[in-house]
Amino acid sequence: MPTPDKTQPITPAGLAALKARYDHLLGKERPEIVEIVSWAAGNGDRSENGDYLYGRKKMREIDRELAFLAKVMKHAKVVDPSQQPDKSRVFFGATVTIADEDDEQRTLTIVGDKEQDASGGKVGWSSPIARALRGAEVGDLRTVRLPGGEKEWEVVAISYP
Repeated sequence: MPTPDKTQPITPAGLAALKARYDHLLGKERPEIVEIVSWAAGNGDRSENGDYLYGRKKMREIDRELAFLAKVMKHAKVVDPSQQPDKSRVFFGATVTIADEDDEQRTLTIVGDKEQDASGGKVGWSSPIARALRGAEVGDLRTVRLPGGEKEWEVVAISYP
């Protein structure tokens, strides 16, 4: 039985941010914690040593995040939105302006799920609104199923970096 494709699309900037976080944790934060734990371990009884206990806990958190970031980067497939051949439709990396029935406009950029940031206008590729907008052209109406019910949006503009 074939294994499902685990690759996740990500923008070049998104991958660079993940790598920067990984490098920061591995090159700066973890060595600092290791130094604190080593110092605290030399102070005797570890069971009541707050620096030692906190340091070990913090080191486990860093190691978990490093493992998570390594896994994400391993399965990441960099997709450069500027190389999109059909810029008239909504695909990965598109910046889309949409309007609802009340002519309220929103602008959002479709990015990888691991780089989404709703407050920054970046929505994940697998989100309901991104799935509804895939392949749309300017003027198309798309219905998005949200927890509060369905909402219809019109695609007003599409751009790529």
